[in-house]
This record gives sequence, C-alpha cells and structure tokens, in this order.
Amino acid sequence: MGASKQIKLGAVLSYISIAVNIIAGLLYTPWMVAQIGEGDYGLYTLANSLITLFLVDFGLSAATSRYISKYRAEGRQDKIDSFLGAIYKLYLIIDAVIFVVLFVVYFFIDKIYVQLTPTEMEKFRVIYIMAASFAVVNFPFVTFNGILNAYEKFIQLKLADVIYRILLVGITVVALIMGYGLYALVAVHALVGLIIIAYKWVIIKKTLPIKVNIKSTERSLYKDIFSFSIWVAVATLAQRLVFNITPSILGIVASSTAIAIFGIVATIEGYTYTISSAINGMFMPKISRIYQGEDAQRNMMPLMLGVGRFQYALNGLIVAGFAVVGKSFIELWLGSLYVPAYYGIMLVIVPGLFYNALEIANTAMVVQKKVNLQAYVNIGMGLLNVALSFVLSYKFGVVGACVSIFVAYTFRTIALIVIYHRVMKFDIITFVKKCYIRMSIPIVLTVFIGFGMNYFVPNGGWLIFIAKGAVTVAIYMALTLLLGFNKEEKSNIINMVKSKIKK
Repeated sequence: MGASKQIKLGAVLSYISIAVNIIAGLLYTPWMVAQIGEGDYGLYTLANSLITLFLVDFGLSAATSRYISKYRAEGRQDKIDSFLGAIYKLYLIIDAVIFVVLFVVYFFIDKIYVQLTPTEMEKFRVIYIMAASFAVVNFPFVTFNGILNAYEKFIQLKLADVIYRILLVGITVVALIMGYGLYALVAVHALVGLIIIAYKWVIIKKTLPIKVNIKSTERSLYKDIFSFSIWVAVATLAQRLVFNITPSILGIVASSTAIAIFGIVATIEGYTYTISSAINGMFMPKISRIYQGEDAQRNMMPLMLGVGRFQYALNGLIVAGFAVVGKSFIELWLGSLYVPAYYGIMLVIVPGLFYNALEIANTAMVVQKKVNLQAYVNIGMGLLNVALSFVLSYKFGVVGACVSIFVAYTFRTIALIVIYHRVMKFDIITFVKKCYIRMSIPIVLTVFIGFGMNYFVPNGGWLIFIAKGAVTVAIYMALTLLLGFNKEEKSNIINMVKSKIKK
C-alpha cells in the first residue's frame, strides 16, 4: 500500500481512536469511578502519576523515528540495523535504572504518602508493584512506535491504538461487572498493554526487513544519538513548565477552586491537542526523502501549505465551535460555577490555531537536527509562563493563569516562525497569506454569526445545545468550502465525495 493511502487511512484510524478515548473519558470514566469508589480510583491515579515521573526516555523515541526515516531515505538498511542495536542497548540501560529507582521508592512509600490510611497503604503497595512491573517491561518496547512510523505503517500503528482503547474499556467493564475491583483495573491495563506489544512485534517481524545488530559498537553513532536526543529531552521537560506546573502555582497564589476549574481547562485543551496532533509524525519519512533531493525548501512548501491549511481548518472548527457553544456546554456539563473555564479554554486553544498549522515545519526541524532551536524556544516559553503565571494568577485566578499560557504559547509560535524564515529558509510570507489569513475568514464569520444566533436563541437544555452545535458546524463547513479552500482543494473534495457515493 502506498504511503499516501497509509497516511489517509492512518489519520482516519487516529481520529477513531481519539473519539473512543474522548467518549470513554466523558461516559466510561465516571461509571468506572462509581464502581470501584473514589478512594480506590484516587489510589490508582496516584500510582500511575508517581511511576510516570520516572518514565522519561530522554528523546530516544523521537530519535528512533528520525534516524530510521533518514536511513531509509538513504537506502541504508545496514545503518538501521546498527542504529536499532544501539538504541535497544540505551533503552535497556535506562530501563535498569528505572527499575532500581522504582524498587527503592517502594520502601519509602509510607514516608512519602503519610496521609494514606493503613488500609489504603496496603492497597497502594500492591497496585504500585503491579503498575511498576508493567512499566519496566513495557519501556524498551516504546521503540516499536518509532519503527512503525518510520516505515510508514500508519494503518497498523493507529489500528493498535483503536484496539487498545476498545479492549481496555471492554475488558475493564466485564471485570468490574463481575465484581472485581481495583486490582483488576490495574491488571487489565497491563494485560491489554502486553497484547498490543505482541501485536506490534508480529507486524514488525512479519512485514519489515529489520535484523537488529546488537553487536554494533559505533561510538560515533552513540554520540550522534545523544547530541540529538538530549535536546528533545530538554524541549519536552521545558514544555512541562506550562500545563504541568500551573496547578501548583494556583495552589500557592490562588485557591483550590481555581485548581479545580483549571483541571477542566486542561482536560478540554488536552482533547483539543489530541485531535490536532493526530497526524503528527506521519510525514517524517516523506520529509526525509525531500531533503535527500535538491531544492528541498521549495519542494517543502506545497506539503507545508497543504497540511497547514488542513490543520488550520480543523483547529478553526474547534475554536469557532467552542466560542459559540462552549459556555453553554460548560454550564450544562458542570454548572455555572465552572463558567470561568470557558474563558480559560478559549485563551489556551486559540494559539494552537497557528502553532498546529506548522506541523510540517516542526517535523522538518527534527529531520534537519535543529531540535536545539526548538528546545531554546520551549525554555523561553516555559520560563515566561512561570514568571507571568505567578503575577496574573495572584490577581485574576484561573483566567490570569490562562492569559499567561496564551502569552507563552504566542511567544513560541512567533519565535518558531522567525526561525523557519531565517534558518530553515521557508517562504513564511506566502504561508501566512494562504494559510493564516485566508483560512481565518470562515472562522471569524462563523463566530460572528454564532454570537448572533446566541443573542436571538437563548441557551437551554442539551437539545438546544446540540442544535446550535450542529448549525455552527454546518455554517463553518460551508464558509470554509466557499471562502477558505482554493479551486484545487474544492475539486478534490467534490471528487472524493462523488467516488464515495458511487462506492
């Protein structure tokens, strides 16, 4: 199957996986909490959050995808085999360190979580051992995602996500209905995780020409991997100075209510980011091939514009839709107390419009080993957010924290655009005109019409909310088709619809 079809079907499967995940979050999770109790669910969440702190792969996942894509473009299978031998050694070393750390932490659990009752501590120790054991077993196999991505096996990779979500929910529901509780919840996560590992291993073994050269001892290769992955790790850690640290800042300068409201902001932003990043990384092999040819900057622009306009249109639907009916959704879902979350959500998702449209340029930076520049930008973004968040959260609570994130995210996008123009030599002026400016027209008009609809049709129950949402989506799609897409894109959409109707 061709790479183009793999990308299209892989994207569809990715969106299906996201839909299952969101539905599970909104419907399944509350039911599951009711079955096992808030206390046991808290212990389960606590165990996972503690273990996750130590599962940092220092950018080796990104390195796996980047180097295999590069060597494939060069036709160097021997280099791929040697690279995988080196990367597996590094993963096993890190895994051994993680095992030792988790083993030591186990003996200090009662000193760390002094507020747990003896009964809770007994349960927590058991699920900690179960979750930690799976984490240690699973860690080296994280490379499978990078391998499948680099070989453009997007359908198989995204199908694994769909299978994982469905099996996880299905088996957990059966286990809880049968009366099994907290331990079954943890065991099911481990069981399904092992099934997915086996599935990916079979795909790689049966379909890819990989023969891992575990005897490879190229020192230059290790040096190259570290010089790349360390910057990816720095960029990743710097990003944690935004959403991960904000609840702690609110806890210092605001209130527990502000933290709860920010939790809703983070949840919705997380769903938005997941939808926006569904196709992230899929174009790395193609970009690697472009850079193996001549005049890469010029050849990159059609791909950058095509993917950028699609991402901008998708994000535009989310932003325009939430602007029009988001407040009504928050009130119906959580109550009027959480209305400030609406303003916070709008502040944190608007910058994503511009940043997510730069997916191809972001991936090109990774392919060209310019991740150190991305790391510098992320460090600046994180530090700016921390500084502003203390001041603005103290004065304006959760909305102030979200203003801080808005400024930090906007700084990131502007800084990256400057880098793409000056360092990567992309035609950013054309990109801004054809993507940002043109595709913004349907968004602005949809919001304007939607606010008019809200003025004449007051908010009510869920039926009115659904009706308004459907009208907003229809208006946005019509305006995007008429005013956003160019003639070629309109023709492609019409032809695709016709072919589907014929089938």
